[in-house]
Amino acid sequence: MGIGTAVVGVGYWGPNLVRNLASTEDCDLLMVCDRDAARRESVGRQHPGVQLTDSVDDVLSDSRVDAVVVSTPADTHYELALRVLESGRSVFVEKPLARTSKECERLIAEAEKRGVQLMVGHTFEFNAAVEYVENLIEARELGQVYYIYSQRLNLGVVRHDVNALWNLAPHDISIALRWLKRDPVRVAARGYTYLQAGVEDVVYVDLEFADGVAVHIHVSWLDPGKVRRMTVVGSRKMVVYDDASTEGKIQVFDKGIDREQLDDSLGEFDSFGKFQLTQRAGDVLIPKIDFVEPLKRECSHFVESVLSGKRPLTDGRNGLKVVRILEAATRSLQGGGVAIELDDLD
Repeated sequence: MGIGTAVVGVGYWGPNLVRNLASTEDCDLLMVCDRDAARRESVGRQHPGVQLTDSVDDVLSDSRVDAVVVSTPADTHYELALRVLESGRSVFVEKPLARTSKECERLIAEAEKRGVQLMVGHTFEFNAAVEYVENLIEARELGQVYYIYSQRLNLGVVRHDVNALWNLAPHDISIALRWLKRDPVRVAARGYTYLQAGVEDVVYVDLEFADGVAVHIHVSWLDPGKVRRMTVVGSRKMVVYDDASTEGKIQVFDKGIDREQLDDSLGEFDSFGKFQLTQRAGDVLIPKIDFVEPLKRECSHFVESVLSGKRPLTDGRNGLKVVRILEAATRSLQGGGVAIELDDLD
């Protein structure tokens, strides 16, 4: 017998979690909870033997359940996760962890108090291509990182409970923080609403770091094509991570602009200001990535964390950092794009 696990919420993303948990080593998928009878029945047909219920109380009253996976609308994450933690069980919460940083801090404190695991579903942190870029940056293969920009675009799925910022940007924010190993000092965002009053369909977010590194994020569910692309521009090399590509998810470009110092032969009248900018172009590398479904790795990591008691990679503090940035971006949206200092949120 493995870790007794229940999944709460099997709407859009929940069935993928159920599928992976059902085949995860040391995981015993016991229960699935959803208010929608059709959704429950669909899961029951695919996973006979799993107990189906419409009540979270049934889940929390079952002594066989050691851990709960929450995949419900974002505004329910905090309440459900807190109930699970207070029952003395570990919990995996789909992104975002909660709607405010104070809620995140409460969940973190409760998990630490109970000695159980709190993990957030930042799935792309378990993507082998993301890890490859991380290793390039840490090895200084790209040189000094200048800036990062990302696009996460598609036509649908249009959400009603959250805007495109809260639905899509957590992925790119968590990846950027993973790569840069630090938090931004200020955040600015602008968004535009076309389909539903008060729900932004397209959002542009800018993160500024203390050392001058900039991250630009463009998210939209109102776009003609599916795009999941991040570009990292460094002083030595540049890399494109294209998650939607079926051939080369990573392309490393050995190109850039070199800033070469000149001699002093022209004295103070040197019109180049003692420097010359020279364009450099080299090879393009498309490395082979041993790809495993990130969600499969994520589910396995959660189960391993519950078994070992070791804090997961995407723990509560990881989720808190992303939510703080989302909070700042939301405040900026409401203020017409004015930059928000992260320290001002404290």
